[in-house]
Amino acid sequence: MLNKWQNKLLVEMSWWGMEGLAGTAGHAATTEEKIKRIAENGFDGINAFVPSPDDSQLWKEKLEQYGLSFSVNAYPASTADMSAFMEKAIQFGSVDYINVQVMKPFLTGDQALELLSGIDALSRHAGIPIFIETHRGTITQDLIRTRQFLEALPELRLTIDYSHYVVAGELHTISAEAEEMLQSLLPHAASIHTRISNGEQVQIDPGEAGEHPMLPHFARWWEGAMDQWRIAERRESERFPVVIELGPAPYAITRDEAGARREELGDRWSQALYLKQLVRQLWQKGLQ
Repeated sequence: MLNKWQNKLLVEMSWWGMEGLAGTAGHAATTEEKIKRIAENGFDGINAFVPSPDDSQLWKEKLEQYGLSFSVNAYPASTADMSAFMEKAIQFGSVDYINVQVMKPFLTGDQALELLSGIDALSRHAGIPIFIETHRGTITQDLIRTRQFLEALPELRLTIDYSHYVVAGELHTISAEAEEMLQSLLPHAASIHTRISNGEQVQIDPGEAGEHPMLPHFARWWEGAMDQWRIAERRESERFPVVIELGPAPYAITRDEAGARREELGDRWSQALYLKQLVRQLWQKGLQ
């Protein structure tokens, strides 16, 4: 009998992560070519942006052709920003959820809670899920502050990207105290972005067989987020999206090139395919 969670995982490819690919990625320059490359390599969907009116029809046709899910990213600094963005998402009409980086990194206390609560209320009113990403340079840039937000707003849904906390905290090793703090956010995880930090660089190569010593930590957190998601009561339509999000230079490690930083040292496409496979293995492990 099919486990009820068997088809609840969505592994999406980041559209941003398709920029500047080389090596095993081959040539995929146009929108059509990139979408085809994503679909033919076994991804379930794409995490991107709201297409412009001129491109909307093309995106809708290709998403339908390949049976891909679709999510978008938003960067509001206010509820007005978020409301305006949601109008565009609703007009496009094929958005499964919105990943949100709230661009108010220095907002704290009641004002921060009011903004987060307002964004969450917009989501529930519109019926489009909104997940707040844990990200440097945003309202969630501080791990301790984010935990405090969740204590006040326990219904807040997160996109977990712990690479930002690992690099910001220089977590070369994971102490018991750090582990407890990181674990405390996982019950709120509604999505994951799979980037691995070593505590100094925000995005490193996990290795062809996942031999990097930081990978087991991130795999443990990703698996924990999956487990926590399955524990909660879920609607039949809900899915757990995991975005393979490996950014281009200068996010990727590069040669310095006198500050130009364009030549990547690793093969980002092969890394993305490895992480896709790993994510599916972790999900299946949790079903056993």
